[in-house]
Amino acid sequence: MKSLRALFLLTALLTWHGPAKADPFPGTQPLTMEGDLAAQMVGGIDKYLDRVLVAAPEKRARYWKRDLSSPEAYTRSMETNRQRLATILGVVDKREPVRMQFEAPLGKDLTSTSAEIGHGSGFKILTVRWNVFRGVEAEGLLLVPDGEAKALVVAVPDCDWTPEQVAGLAPGLPESQQFARRLAENGCKVIVPLLIDRSDTNTGLPGVRKVRQTQREFLWRAAYEMGRTIQGYEVQKVLAAVDWLAADSQNAKEKLPVGVVGYGEGGMVACFAGAVDSRIDVTGVSGYQVATHLEDEPIYRNVWSLTDEFGRGELCGLIAPRQLVWEDGKYPETQYPKPGQPSDGAAPGKLGRPKTADLESELKHAQEWLAGVPGASGQRLVKAEAEDVFNDASLGAILEQLHVTSAKLNPSQSVTAAHPAPDAAKRTLRQYSGILEDTQWLMREGEFSRAAFWKKTDRKNADTFKESSKWYRDYFLNEIVGPIPTASLPPNPRSRQVSETDAFTGYEVVLDVHPDVFAYGILLVPKGIKAGEKRPVVICQHGLEGRPRDVADPKIDSVYYHAFACRLAERGFVTFAPQNCYIGENRFRQVLRKAQPLKLTLWSFIMRQHEVILDWLAAQDFVDDSRMAF
Repeated sequence: MKSLRALFLLTALLTWHGPAKADPFPGTQPLTMEGDLAAQMVGGIDKYLDRVLVAAPEKRARYWKRDLSSPEAYTRSMETNRQRLATILGVVDKREPVRMQFEAPLGKDLTSTSAEIGHGSGFKILTVRWNVFRGVEAEGLLLVPDGEAKALVVAVPDCDWTPEQVAGLAPGLPESQQFARRLAENGCKVIVPLLIDRSDTNTGLPGVRKVRQTQREFLWRAAYEMGRTIQGYEVQKVLAAVDWLAADSQNAKEKLPVGVVGYGEGGMVACFAGAVDSRIDVTGVSGYQVATHLEDEPIYRNVWSLTDEFGRGELCGLIAPRQLVWEDGKYPETQYPKPGQPSDGAAPGKLGRPKTADLESELKHAQEWLAGVPGASGQRLVKAEAEDVFNDASLGAILEQLHVTSAKLNPSQSVTAAHPAPDAAKRTLRQYSGILEDTQWLMREGEFSRAAFWKKTDRKNADTFKESSKWYRDYFLNEIVGPIPTASLPPNPRSRQVSETDAFTGYEVVLDVHPDVFAYGILLVPKGIKAGEKRPVVICQHGLEGRPRDVADPKIDSVYYHAFACRLAERGFVTFAPQNCYIGENRFRQVLRKAQPLKLTLWSFIMRQHEVILDWLAAQDFVDDSRMAF
């Protein structure tokens, strides 16, 4: 019975048009739109974003000023873009001098034994950890060749692969996918960092509260408002390893090339690391595609303004003219929440092999972007089989770029364990907790960071503050809200009467903003306004999942709003209750996720909708446009 009553109520909400005589407001056309206008509004914004997404690759040109006169001039001309990528990833904290520590198990007599936990053909495997900044540490393996190292490499596995698996020390991967081991067998000194996996093992505050999200999603949520990303933290860990390897290279008889090579999530981290740090001579990427639709992927891949400024071509361009091998072979396949599993607040997302059309589009974009870049001929974009992770052609190209000759592409013998591997669960917990605590440190320091940020304002009086804070308003608009253009269509007001009391008359009003984007709300006009009289206006907002009727329907007494727009209209105020687009449960959240990588938000649209609403209200002869309140 409760379900039946709820169905009747929902039907009434979606089909409500007030009195049978739905006369339009004077000066407007009749409103004929039917159905759920709020859902149509969200759908229209989604269509607008689809057009922005299609146009993004061409519009990125406004961010780039390339000097193609020489490799050196080109590299210098990329520096601003390199710093911009580092900023949006949150790679902004100064790293500490690296102390590489060897993790050695204790013997029975409590004396330290060797940190070597295994060995392969021509190399040994050691457990290590190294510092990054502010207590954030990285952990993993160090693969050391028996003789002189020929090259120095950070090999970054997918986050669901362990360092031991890609080193051949633990089961789970075929030998052909153990790329860290294959690099070590060819004489490379290799560091293999651990990434935070996609499980929900530690999610929340370990030992206090459990949350059903992946560890990567939870850390993404904690980092996002602090101007950091989970990718950025992992890039910093990789770059700290590069710091150590670079110092090692300087101490060698001759400078050794430095490479960063990764698969899956590790491929993304390797790509970003190679793009932001020009010390990396060779970048190898497999199983990562710069997604066209980030909103469909796990939410932790959402990076503010990334799609607006960077695609595959631009990332290849930041790595050029240095060496790059980008392989399209095997891709990680994962989905969270799993089919049939309750989300419990987790954002839906999945990974798999991208659509062929998207791969080909990004590949073409990269080829066009690199055309004419001096010295970029060494960049190789490799098509591979669906199960390949650095196949022989890709690995051979990487070794060639690292100046490793006579490459051995087939493992010659199995890897042998010498001591037990580290406790994987405890290691993951340490890595998860380290990043989580850093986000909380940033939050606690936030008030001091903001105080420093606002120092340019002059607070002598209201006028000096208003003038000196103009830069901050522009910054807030452009870097936090993200503006769309002002209305491109005339408002074309349409309306219909939906309520009437002794004190006021109510109208649904729709105003155009852009193609598919419109503003919608309920206008309440007090009765008894005399000719030439002008009344103040109050814009009456609803909250999350709300509707204009929640505040502006005389027949609804919401426990939250108590029809406050009606109460104000009874006191003589003109009121307008707009429909805002944070409605539709996951639907509007997916729209927001589509907007954010394009450097837009829901507020990008709400702001322009409100501009149109205010302009239209101000044009009414009974409105005092100098007295408008929200």
